[in-house]
Amino acid sequence: MDETTKNMLVAEAYEAQKTAYVPYSNFSVGAALLAKNGTVYRGCNIENASYSPTNCAERTAFFKAISEGVTEFEAIAVVGNKKGEKGGFCAPCGVCRQVMAEFCDPDEFLILLGAGDRTSVYTLKDMLPLGFTNKNLKFREKDERLL
Repeated sequence: MDETTKNMLVAEAYEAQKTAYVPYSNFSVGAALLAKNGTVYRGCNIENASYSPTNCAERTAFFKAISEGVTEFEAIAVVGNKKGEKGGFCAPCGVCRQVMAEFCDPDEFLILLGAGDRTSVYTLKDMLPLGFTNKNLKFREKDERLL
């Protein structure tokens, strides 16, 4: 991925972070998801008083794209910090990584983590080395063990 695209995605994630609804944790997260068709989908975290219905920024971006029929993705940028502050390192949670594994090639999908002026880049496989995917659901006919 070229530097221009990387910088644009991180900038979009910072913009998305501004709309986070975080009255309980005061920790805002923004995400910018790049689809293979070139469209960028922004997401922010959205908290709820009962916590369980809270949604992460990454899943918000994915669900926006998927609800519009888009299911092929190249990369996502994620940023997070105390509300109103810029520059904290914020990696996706396990649930978000699992959603990514449903739609993205673990060897090719990139996760960009913005931290101030620095951006770290990982593959999904780096962040979810033994992820559970649809391949785990395919059984052998003879002995019914997982492939």
